[in-house]
Amino acid sequence: MKGKDVLLERWAEILARKGDSPAIFDAAGRVVRTFRQIETRAEELAPEIRSIGMESVLAVQISNHEDWPSIFISCLRSRIIVLPLEQSITEQQRNAAFEVSSAAALLISSGGGRLEVLHITPGSFVQWRLPIPTLFKLTSGTAAAPRAVCFHSHQLLADCDQICDTMGISDADLNFGVIPVSHSYGFRNLVTPVIARGIPMVISRDRTPRAVLDDLARTNATVFPGMPVFYQAFCEMTDVPRLPKLRLCISAGAPLPLTVAKRFREKFGLSIHSFYGASECGGICYDREARNEIEGFVGAPMKGVDLEIIDPKAESSQIRVRSAAAGDGYFPHGDQEKLSDGVFVPDDLLAREGGGFKIVGRLSDVINVAGKKVNPAEIEEALLRFPGVRQAIAFGRESSVRNEEVLACVVTDLALTESTLQEFCRASLSAWQVPKRIFIVDSIPTSERGKVSRRELAKLFAL
Repeated sequence: MKGKDVLLERWAEILARKGDSPAIFDAAGRVVRTFRQIETRAEELAPEIRSIGMESVLAVQISNHEDWPSIFISCLRSRIIVLPLEQSITEQQRNAAFEVSSAAALLISSGGGRLEVLHITPGSFVQWRLPIPTLFKLTSGTAAAPRAVCFHSHQLLADCDQICDTMGISDADLNFGVIPVSHSYGFRNLVTPVIARGIPMVISRDRTPRAVLDDLARTNATVFPGMPVFYQAFCEMTDVPRLPKLRLCISAGAPLPLTVAKRFREKFGLSIHSFYGASECGGICYDREARNEIEGFVGAPMKGVDLEIIDPKAESSQIRVRSAAAGDGYFPHGDQEKLSDGVFVPDDLLAREGGGFKIVGRLSDVINVAGKKVNPAEIEEALLRFPGVRQAIAFGRESSVRNEEVLACVVTDLALTESTLQEFCRASLSAWQVPKRIFIVDSIPTSERGKVSRRELAKLFAL
């Protein structure tokens, strides 16, 4: 790595300006790190981190921990590549991540929150192209096998600046950190803003919605980067606390249902801003006005981001995202058509809507019913028009006769029957689009990231 690291340069500026100011709070509102204490902790961690070996990969699996900024700063100085891992992944998934990234060591949080480095493959060495990556982000892609996306400090800094400038977040704010820091959304909205913009954060490890809401009130956080699952749960609560300091609510990770956005505004007097991004390129779009009037609307491109519709004649199309925050490519095997030279092509299908864009589906979600292509978004829109339906997700299941058949899960406020909903769908959908089965559920299963996997739903309702 030649020259100075831009994140370390920015950190030096923040440290000089905000040294003894609070940087990290716990969920009770107590200061657990000042900016100077982040620096001191980075120096304490340095000897053990350096023992891994320069230019090695360190997997970090510590959930939301107050040492995250210190770990990252120490790794930057030691030229160690960081690979964040979610706490909830299985051993098999973790081993796959180790293999794809050539990880040399794993940093975990043992008893009492003490950090421990476990050496996996001592002496592991990768012949890197210069400059050496700073961070790996894991992404599953369409094949569900993990892939590591390479990032350098200037790309992470660009993403952080684009987010803060677009969303109007400053060091006068207090971020509430309950989304997983190990996920791209959490890392870009929580960790890098501390280091590069001096924006303090609350570290929360209790993801139960009641605890999140109470801690939001207790800490006086002003910015909440959340996911639809939290907002939905908040809407269903009684005896909710007042949130006089909360001024900015962000939703990412999964589409935000309009019904949830509207109920949240009625209950709390706050609008929710949809945020669309990807692990490969950082933030893409942001709904600045947050009117919450169009299903799937994600707003206009982020500041510094350019979007190109690949097929302008189609009703919906993939896009090309040009951004200084886009990663260098996949490791160890690249995909030049998908990610290279500051350009990323997501699998999402977008359509223009007013001054912005809406997401209408994904290439991998299209259901093949006897040769006819079904976009799940059309099914979901039809179901959401039925009074009392709060959420709907459509997906395909293998069929020996028709290749695939359409299924759906819905969450309702009323005592509805499957046949009633199917009859309603027949009025606006073609016969082959009407779900063969509609499962009425209490909630739609999501991952730790708040995402709904149609692939997993197909497995869950296979019989």
